[in-house]
Amino acid sequence: MPTRPIRLLLADVDGTLVTSDKLLTERAVQAARNLHDAGILFAVTSGRPPRGMSMIIEPLALTTELAAFNGGLIVNPDMTVVEQQVIPVEVVAPVVALMESFGLSVWIYRGADWYVRDLKGPHVDRESWTVQFAPTLVPSFDGLEQGAAKVVGVSDDHQVVEKAAVAARAQFGEHVSAARSQPYYLDVTHPQANKGGVVKYWSTKLGISPEQIATIGDMPNDVLMFAHSGLSIAMGNASHEVQRAARRVTTSNEDEGFANAVEQFIL
Repeated sequence: MPTRPIRLLLADVDGTLVTSDKLLTERAVQAARNLHDAGILFAVTSGRPPRGMSMIIEPLALTTELAAFNGGLIVNPDMTVVEQQVIPVEVVAPVVALMESFGLSVWIYRGADWYVRDLKGPHVDRESWTVQFAPTLVPSFDGLEQGAAKVVGVSDDHQVVEKAAVAARAQFGEHVSAARSQPYYLDVTHPQANKGGVVKYWSTKLGISPEQIATIGDMPNDVLMFAHSGLSIAMGNASHEVQRAARRVTTSNEDEGFANAVEQFIL
């Protein structure tokens, strides 16, 4: 455990803060209150767009910035933009092409909008329900390359998604950040738009050591924030690889893993 007291907890949302039904439990809400009462700041980061996190702001009484798109877009709780990092324009079309070569369905997030070419594509309905807004249907992504915050490849063949992630990192190197945010999602963002960068953002903004930041998550895109924080906590529903990257493991998101971690490892 860190020798210096934790001053900030940075949490992932899906698979961590919320249940599989995308709900905040009463214990999760109370855990956030307990952090506040203890003088520990609480912040969230997610692959979701900013509007997709708006429904958790009031229940959790969030006053800190929200890091959407894995850190590609940082906004205040009122949704005003603090900082934005977009994918290099010349890389967007090749990223789309690579994802399609693996048979992935592709989405683009740009500003406040979400673009798809097939409203019946895999996970579109569930994503609409999760983020609580509908995508914009477009015949092609031509003209959307400028200002793209995130390109998502979607498939229920989880091995193919992982292979596409490896290929994206090999082909584009340091030009993008490519990691799975769910077993069926490959997120490609600006190279500095990753959750490790979010830890660095908070360390710089608050003037505190990364050793005094705790992180909690469940997916491969959370591993970078584990590496940059003093206390890293993996969810019980995380893969063995993600759990091995963390210092502590809590219970699953269906078994109050977030609240248990706050109580056991932080407070």
